[in-house]
This record gives sequence, structure tokens and C-alpha cells, in this order.
Amino acid sequence: MTIRILPAVGDPDAARAVSSLLSQLPDAEPAPPVADSAALLDALAAATAPGGAAPSTGVEGLPEVVLVHERIGPLPALELIREVALRFPAVGVVLITTDAGPALFAAAMDAGARGVVGLPLGYDELAARVRAAAQWSAGVRVHLGGSPDALPGPSGTLVTVTGAKGGVGTTVAAVQLALAARSAGRGVALVDLDLQSGDVASYLDVQFRRSIVDLAGISDISARVLQDAVHDHHTGLGLLLAPEEGERGEEVDDRAARQIVTALRARYDVVIVDCGSQMQSANAAAVELADVALLVTTPDVVSVRAAKRQVRLWDRLQIRKAADTTTVVNRLTRHTEIQPSLVARATGTQVARTPVPAAYKELQPCVDAGRMQDLDDRSTVRQALWALAGELGLAGPSAAAHQGRGGRRPRAALTGRKRRALTAGPVPGPVPAPGAGPHSGGRGGPAARSAGPFDPAGPYEEG
Repeated sequence: MTIRILPAVGDPDAARAVSSLLSQLPDAEPAPPVADSAALLDALAAATAPGGAAPSTGVEGLPEVVLVHERIGPLPALELIREVALRFPAVGVVLITTDAGPALFAAAMDAGARGVVGLPLGYDELAARVRAAAQWSAGVRVHLGGSPDALPGPSGTLVTVTGAKGGVGTTVAAVQLALAARSAGRGVALVDLDLQSGDVASYLDVQFRRSIVDLAGISDISARVLQDAVHDHHTGLGLLLAPEEGERGEEVDDRAARQIVTALRARYDVVIVDCGSQMQSANAAAVELADVALLVTTPDVVSVRAAKRQVRLWDRLQIRKAADTTTVVNRLTRHTEIQPSLVARATGTQVARTPVPAAYKELQPCVDAGRMQDLDDRSTVRQALWALAGELGLAGPSAAAHQGRGGRRPRAALTGRKRRALTAGPVPGPVPAPGAGPHSGGRGGPAARSAGPFDPAGPYEEG
């Protein structure tokens, strides 16, 4: 989202320097600088009353950030900041000064400023303070009744990919979704939050000394700090990797995960997080914050039961509701008897319209070489995952066109044998007539309508 910025700089040289740096911010919309305090207050007052609206209700018209230069006049800078904070509390004010010492910093905070930037100006420091002030402004406007849709702050789409159990294809799905979003021209960060056994680096043939642990102990993650920790992959993805020493993953707690994810969302259009299959406080926080939470499972009894346990865990811990979770069925074949519709009934989640076919022979050369980005365009797995990215809104319509033969329509038939295998015991019901088999009921016969522990009306109970 665009951050509207109004600089209040009286000195012409300083005004040109500020405008030059602000024009480099990719998400900023700087207004022409105003030359004195009176002009600033008049501009803010005019912005709060579009079309004669009352000033107290016009917060949508205000800029998110105001930059106040220390030499502004005739009102002194700190007095001007106090006046803006009192009259326009939804605006984040940043002071530009040559003296960024603790005494002036404390005085500026007491006056109502949201940050202090030292002179001479630097891009990274200015960008970090502007984004922090804009995020604070966004929160204030929500409480003041402003429209959240018009606010800046963390604007990137956060997608978490979690496995029902190990080995269901979570990392392959996360990598291909990230590549699909990147192919649509979006800025994409791929985060490995499988902190003890993450494999994103192995799948993309990356050796990088920095990891997500390096951000865990930092209270204020600036753009420079984030840039040092994120590896710029040649595919265009920004990679934030799991630590090489798995025991160091304990250093990333839920607070650190929230702060890291928020910083990434402020910089990237799409943030995809590989959460692995083991829930810890860090990846649980990511799932809770996610715009889209994917749960990957394979169409077999063990994986579907594991998916059900994962959904129940999220619900018990109030991390996420089943209705807000999307299940992705991986390794589906023509002869698979557990179909996506049954997975939806078992887990209580939504199931993605695009299943992923079973085609490990297509994946094996790229997996062994650690170059998942080189997966052939004709691969049915790649086509299905890129179509899934289009379905989720991560990529444009062109990604859906890549689906080709990868999205196969599942069979509606399901044998009684596999249906009974998903339950905790024998399915109660009448004894079938002699000669009757699991398919004897047909599509509308008794076998298809028989109730049991796995019936949609009552979720199955595991033994």
C-alpha cells in the first residue's frame, strides 16, 4: 500500500534532499514540501475536511507520515510536533535533526513524535522510520474508525504451508508457490520456519551463513538488518533460511516470529512460510497471522488422520479455525480411493480445487540436484502447483494457464474398504446381501449412503 508523506522543510537544500530520498521509496507517495509551520497546519486541516466534512471524521484524507525539519519556523519544531499530535492524532510525525542524542530523542517522544532521523539523511534510516510511523498511524486509524482498506502497514500477503505429517511435500509446494508468485512480477520472500529440519536451502542449492536466528534477538528490524539476513536468490526470491544447527531454532520464539513476519510483509508483496509439520511457538504464530493457511496432505489414511489432528490442535490452541484453513491434496492419482471431497469432510477444512498429481519421477532429478527452480514447465506437478498459486491469488491468470494436464478431475467413487480404513472400528450397519461387494451399492446405493464414524454429519473418531 502507498504511504502518503508530507515533508515540512523550510530550507530549500534540505527540502530537495528529503524529496530525492523519498522518491526512492517504492511504497511512498511524497507530497511537495511545505515551507513553514503555518502551511503545514493549514494543509492538514484542509485534508481533514474534504467536501466540507467535519475535521474529526476526515482521517482518511490525512497523510500517514509528516516529516518535520528542525529548522522549520516560525513555530519551533517540538512545538509544531506537539500541535500536530494534539490536533491530528492519526498522523505519525518524524523529526529530522542534526542532534539525534538521547536528550532530544526523549523530548521529541514527549512532544508526540514517532521517530527521529539524524542528519545527514541516509536512505535506510529514513525508510525504516517512515515505515514504522506509517504502521503506527495505521493502527491508530483503525481505532478511530478509519477504513482499514485504505491504510498502509504490513501489506504483503502472508501464506503459510504446513504439512499434516513429514514427507507429504510441504517444501516442494512452498517453493513452487513462491516461484509462481515471482513469475507474476511480485516481490516474494520464502521463509523456512521448519527450524530444526528445514530443507529450503537444499531444494534451491543455497549455501548462506545467515539465517532467521540472526533476527531473533533484534528488537527493531530495520531495512538494512533485514537485507543482511535475507539471501537474494538468482530466481528473484528473497530467502530467509532455517539455521544449520537445529538446536538454535529454539531462539526464535513467537514474539520474534511475529516481528520478522511483519517486517517481511512491509517489504515484500508475498511472504510464503514453510512451517514444516511440527508445531512450535514460532510457526504457530505465523499460522495465526496468515492470510492463507495451507495444510498439505496425501490421500492416504495415515496422512488424513494426521491432518485431522493438526486441525484439532490449531483449534484447541486458538491458532486457527478449520473453516479458515485450506487443505491441499498432494500425490493424487486416477486410482486414489480417498478423494478430496472425503478429505474435506474428515478435516472440516476447505480443500483447494487444484489437487497435485503423483509424479515423483518428474521431481527426482531436480530434488537430487537441489535445483527445484529447474523443474520442467511440462511437469504435471509444476503445472498443478502454479495453477494453485493462481487459485490463491498469488499469481495472475497466466499461472493458471500452466495447469495443462496437471489438474486431473478426481474420481467420485470410493470403495467401502478405504472408507472403513479411515474409521476407528467397523462401520455399523446391516449385513450385506450375499454376493454384494464394496461397490454393490453403486453411486446411490446403500454402501454410498451408509452412516458411520466417518460420516460428514459426525467426524470420525480415531482409535
